[in-house]
Amino acid sequence: MHSKAGSKQARMDSGRVAGILSRDTNRGALLARERVRRLYRPDRVRILFVGEAPPASGRFFYQGDSGLYRAVRGTFIAAFPSLPKMGFLDAFRAFGCYLVDLCGTPVDQLPRSTRTSICRAAEVRLARTIQALRPTVIVTLVRSIRANVNRAQTVADWSGLHLELPYPGRWKHHRVEFQRQLVPVLKTLSQPSQSSQIKAGD
Repeated sequence: MHSKAGSKQARMDSGRVAGILSRDTNRGALLARERVRRLYRPDRVRILFVGEAPPASGRFFYQGDSGLYRAVRGTFIAAFPSLPKMGFLDAFRAFGCYLVDLCGTPVDQLPRSTRTSICRAAEVRLARTIQALRPTVIVTLVRSIRANVNRAQTVADWSGLHLELPYPGRWKHHRVEFQRQLVPVLKTLSQPSQSSQIKAGD
C-alpha cells in the first residue's frame, strides 16, 4: 500500500482517463472529473455514497488518488478479502456502488457560513440525483452534511437504509468506525461477478 504499490494502483484505476484530466484545469478540471465519474456509473445503483464536494486539492475518488479512495477500498477489502487491490474502481462499479458529491465545486477552503449556504442550495441537485438513481442504500460519507442529505431524500420521496458515517480522514478512530459500520452493509452485496441484488438490511 506504500509508495510504488499505491502509485501502481492509482495508475491502474485512472489510466483510461488520465489524458482527459491532464488537459483540464480549474473549471475545466471539475467538468473533466464529472466525465470520469460518469464512466464509473453502474447500470443499477445499489449503494449511493454521498460526499460533501470534490476537494480543492484536485484529488478525487475516481482518480484513485484520495484518502477517501484508500479508505473505501480498504473497507471493501475488509468485507471481501479475496477482492484484488488492483482495479478497485471497476469492482466498485460492478458491485453497484456509485459516489456523488452534494456540491459540484470545492467548498473545503471557504468560510463556514458560505460553505453551509452552498451545501443547503445543493440539496435540490442531490434530490434530483436520488430521484434518477433510486438507490437501495444511501451512505453519507461525512456527518456534517447528514441534514442536507436527509432533506434531499425527503424531496426525492426516497426511503431506505441511510447510513451516516464519520469521514475516514486523519483520525484513526474515525477510520475504524467508518469500517465497522460499513462492512456489514457491504457484506449484503454479492461478489461483483454475480448478479444478485442487495438483500434487505436489519
